[in-house]
Amino acid sequence: MKLKHYQEKVLTQLKEYLSELGMAKKSVNDIALINPDLAKSFDFPKLAWEKATRKPFYHSQKDGIGNYLPDIYLKVPTGGGKTLLACHSIDLIQKTYLNKQTGLVLWIVPSTQIYRQTILALKDRNHPYRQILDISSGGRTSIKEKGELFNRLDIEENLVVLMLMLPSANRQNKETLKVFRDSGGYTDFFPNEDNYNAQKALLQKVPNLDCFTTADEIFGAQVKTSLGNALKLLNPLVIIDEGHKAYSDNARKTIQSFNPSFVLELSATPPSNSNELVKISGRELHEEEMIKLDIHLINKASQDWHDAIVATLEKLEVLERHAKTYEANTGKYIRPACLIQVERTGKDQRDNKFIHAEQVKEYLIQKCNIPENQIAIKSSEKDDIEGIDLFANDCEIKFIITKSALQEGWDFSFAYVLTILTNPSSATGITQLVGRILRQPFAKKTGIRQLDECYVYTFKQNASKLVREIKLGLESEGLGDIAGRIVIGEENVEGHLFKDVEAQYRPGFKKFEGKIFLPRFVIQEEQSWRDVNFEADILSAINFEDIKLDGLDNIALNPDQTIGELDVTMGYHDGHFDEIMALGVIQNKGTLKIDEAFLARQIGDLIPNPWIAYEKGVEAINLVRAKFKDHENESIVESNFVFIIEYLKKVIDKQIDALAESVFKKLIDDKKLFFFLTTEEGAYMLPSRIKTSGNRQLVRDDNSPVQRSIFDPVFEEEFNETEHSVAIYLDRQEKLLWWYRNRARQDYHIQGWRKNKIYPDFIAAEADTSDKSEYDKVFVLETKGIHLKGNDDTRYKENVFDLCNRLGAKTEWKELSNKFPGHDLEFQVIFEDEWQNKINQLFHS
Repeated sequence: MKLKHYQEKVLTQLKEYLSELGMAKKSVNDIALINPDLAKSFDFPKLAWEKATRKPFYHSQKDGIGNYLPDIYLKVPTGGGKTLLACHSIDLIQKTYLNKQTGLVLWIVPSTQIYRQTILALKDRNHPYRQILDISSGGRTSIKEKGELFNRLDIEENLVVLMLMLPSANRQNKETLKVFRDSGGYTDFFPNEDNYNAQKALLQKVPNLDCFTTADEIFGAQVKTSLGNALKLLNPLVIIDEGHKAYSDNARKTIQSFNPSFVLELSATPPSNSNELVKISGRELHEEEMIKLDIHLINKASQDWHDAIVATLEKLEVLERHAKTYEANTGKYIRPACLIQVERTGKDQRDNKFIHAEQVKEYLIQKCNIPENQIAIKSSEKDDIEGIDLFANDCEIKFIITKSALQEGWDFSFAYVLTILTNPSSATGITQLVGRILRQPFAKKTGIRQLDECYVYTFKQNASKLVREIKLGLESEGLGDIAGRIVIGEENVEGHLFKDVEAQYRPGFKKFEGKIFLPRFVIQEEQSWRDVNFEADILSAINFEDIKLDGLDNIALNPDQTIGELDVTMGYHDGHFDEIMALGVIQNKGTLKIDEAFLARQIGDLIPNPWIAYEKGVEAINLVRAKFKDHENESIVESNFVFIIEYLKKVIDKQIDALAESVFKKLIDDKKLFFFLTTEEGAYMLPSRIKTSGNRQLVRDDNSPVQRSIFDPVFEEEFNETEHSVAIYLDRQEKLLWWYRNRARQDYHIQGWRKNKIYPDFIAAEADTSDKSEYDKVFVLETKGIHLKGNDDTRYKENVFDLCNRLGAKTEWKELSNKFPGHDLEFQVIFEDEWQNKINQLFHS
């Protein structure tokens, strides 16, 4: 499963922290050899945090026996793929920090819904989540639920993932919970009952183990052979889904008492006392086509809830027509569905005061002619969707009636409409289901506006109050920055309206409309110029036979890897059959045969020529065999086949990047590729109008509106934290004439020698010293968090910008366009810790 850009950002930042953490931990281990007491007082997670993030605040945590505990947070909004990120994070933590492929992962979730979804995905060898773990473990992944036993050998030879629900780990009533009971099933981890010296030694080493008796009794303390105690001995890697739900004192103490080696928490809304390593915004999800926007809010002025249902049916009919068109054009099936929130669902709760689920179902069947098999009720008492694949083509359910049973952990991206039938005075929260209709089917926009947005229908609500509550609902999903994308329908009769706004040039900048052009990399053709195309111009020119595999000299294999036969499964995906790698290791044949053809197919996504891919695969295997030919374990190469494939792909990817850069620069040297500013058809020009949404105007520190943005209005919700600060600072520069917030995947971009285009964050123009109403120099600025300084993506952008500056310095733009006479351009990457100084240099040098 290909990662989104923001997911790659998350994992890059995590890897950088883990690298610092590993070095800090090594220092502690070195100190411990000399002075164990001093080593125990060394807060290495805090030191690593400060080095990796440059953030001054860190909330230190300790495990149950007083050791400092790495505990960090990934803030990812609802719909952002937290489970996918958790699986990749396990791989990174195991390999980068813990330096192993096996061991115990304790995966904690807060609800039955999330538990069921996660355990089903992890147990399914065809699911991408499981495949990530299998590749990480070399095909030796074991998924366990509470009550399923495991022994020491299981932990030593496998990556064991134990799923627990948070209530199961709450120690408030620990004696009644199976986690802490002496089950007798984990005796493999403990000394024999009558080995009193070993029992005593174990308690000295791990003093927080639960015991039957105390040390004062005649035979000393007797350690319980419980799951809870086994966890304390195994120092598990702990993954906490929806981590904000684990911050009660009992829950927090329980998790820490398991003596974890690392705690990774994922949530849309981290608590204030968490170590937030990375924060993903709703806007980033929207840019990656993960969520439906805008949110259309239609508040029926009628006092009758039936009218809201009728309006809902009309909208579904429109959506169904578009869905059929989309399926005819793409072959992808979407069945637009509706969630209906009612006030009561219990069988004994039906009366005339409240709207009941059965009332709504009867109205749909009897008055609206909806077949009963298209309607489901989801409540604590009745679950009509249990065990049903709602995405299946033969599933007919279009209406799901609930009160609050779908509030978390429920993923049904075909849900487009939320109809709220709760009374404004009711205690039932009316916004808790908004997040359930935001997910975009297939995480890809359809290109049909109605199918790329979502809809909320209500009746007799106060519009301004309703908008506030929906905003609160979005904030609870980690999507507060897109709250400005609520579009009020025509039937609202009161309250502040949030609408799409068409921003235009400010009056003072109107004269620049249609006259601001920016340079791009172009290929010269006979009579014209065209944008450089990565696949056609760069990738096709790479000689893949030039790929060197010297990087394999540094590969280190695991001599203890168990030998087995690689299990390959064929799956149907996007109209063709794909091989799914490393779904498991079959032990019954006793040997693994290296399959060069299989290896070639695995690196075929990097090397498009199958013959060259095969040759490079054979070359790689021969190099690794030669490196380990004298190893005492002769089958070490075969047993590490999965790891070799993974390592080889990284080596090849790095080589291709270098070759692509060479092709790109040779095209420049051969005068086939130019960095030109043109004003011909197809040239890049700042737009005359842009669509923007929000509810708060961007203001300066003194609360006065920004003045130098080339467009008006400008909404605060369109900026992340760093961009917001940079925009305000730019707006205060006396020498600046105007600035523009360049929109990702919509506006000005630079195509370098990598596939992904660079979308800078800001374009700013310095005022001409002789005429303050004209501009002189134009700056193209990319902002970066300090934690990204020096990483691969940042170095690439700095190299591309440096090339742009060098080529631009050789070009007289006025020779290319009379509309851009005498102007200079400068491209800069500016970092979070130095952007003020950099901007001062740009505008005051």
